[in-house]
Amino acid sequence: MESEKTGLHTDSEQPSLTIAMIGTRGVPAAYGGFETAVEEVGRRLVERGHRVLVYTRGSESREPEYLGMRVVHLPALPQKQLETLSHTGFSTLHAAVNRRPDAAFVFNAANAPFLPLLRARGIPTALHMDGLEWRRSKWGARGKAYYRWAEQFGVRKADALIADAPGISDYYADQFGVPTELIRYGAPILDAAPTDGIHELGLESNGYHLVVARFEPENHVLEIVEGYHRSDAQQPLVVVGSAPYSADYTQAIRDAADSDPRIRFLGGVYDQDLLDALYFHATTYVHGHSVGGTNPSLLRAMGAGTATIAYDVPFNREVLADDAWFFENERDIAMHFAAVEADAARVASLGEKARTRARDSFRWDDVATAYEDLARRLAGGESVHRTARRATRRAEEWDFGVRKPVAAG
Repeated sequence: MESEKTGLHTDSEQPSLTIAMIGTRGVPAAYGGFETAVEEVGRRLVERGHRVLVYTRGSESREPEYLGMRVVHLPALPQKQLETLSHTGFSTLHAAVNRRPDAAFVFNAANAPFLPLLRARGIPTALHMDGLEWRRSKWGARGKAYYRWAEQFGVRKADALIADAPGISDYYADQFGVPTELIRYGAPILDAAPTDGIHELGLESNGYHLVVARFEPENHVLEIVEGYHRSDAQQPLVVVGSAPYSADYTQAIRDAADSDPRIRFLGGVYDQDLLDALYFHATTYVHGHSVGGTNPSLLRAMGAGTATIAYDVPFNREVLADDAWFFENERDIAMHFAAVEADAARVASLGEKARTRARDSFRWDDVATAYEDLARRLAGGESVHRTARRATRRAEEWDFGVRKPVAAG
């Protein structure tokens, strides 16, 4: 990033900062990767002497503080399409009219329309772009068009862009010619987990395969279930997740199971201790996600030391360092289940490699350091805005590292 003004603090000064976290459901973390990142990063920044404001909606707790972070509870319109945007709007107004934070982190490219107000108030802002949201099937034509527009608007208006995977960084460099800050997620490390919860479900340690995903086409749950149903696997397939948007896709998954007694649908599991135990005691974790960058569910399985069968896209290969089985279709899935159950030694070896990589390469302390460093640089005046404010999308679509020419317009 280039500096738009002088005044960077020297290492000897290193003053504490006030940092705002905007655009998520907030803390305590009870949902996805954004909320977990806010909680894990925010509490570490507090431990390092910074003041952290987390804008929160829908929390059962109304406490004004959590793990040292100041929690600002604000409302949101109770409508799926407007909930996130309305809450971010209220949060932006709160940040603008109260004591100005030294830096703000805004999560989700959909929230890009609020960046000009933050900039007008003199609040330097980094936008976390997440994955390629406009590729998700849950959005209709208008939703996808909005995300594509917001993506470019965010590129033009943010002081910094955060990408959570090398492939996402490559995408923004190729499509818009702008640099990003590569900041990954951290992985929770599990060296043990009780068996009581899985025993209550009728499961045994190292005796089942696990899927944890929303039922959406880009997560390939249908292909996983179809492949397993075709296989001769002896261990059951445990499917955790639900379909917040698509009843038809859920029905297709259940039809593919075809009353197979080996397939267990648990629905959503919100008991985090039970979820940890499910990851830890699984023979394999089957990861079908294909659109996002560094996926928190995959990191959770890796940190639990569970071998993975993953959908074959560069994002997943990079996170796993190729130490996994990879699939493209249900035939691959059926083949992998047979190989896994016949080679316990390889399963154990890949599980340990996954935990080692998670422990070495996906550390929350390192993630917090990257956010802290970026916040200091933003507060000191660094910004990509001068060079990115006229960025336009190329007339080619980036397909995870392979360009696909498409019609412009």
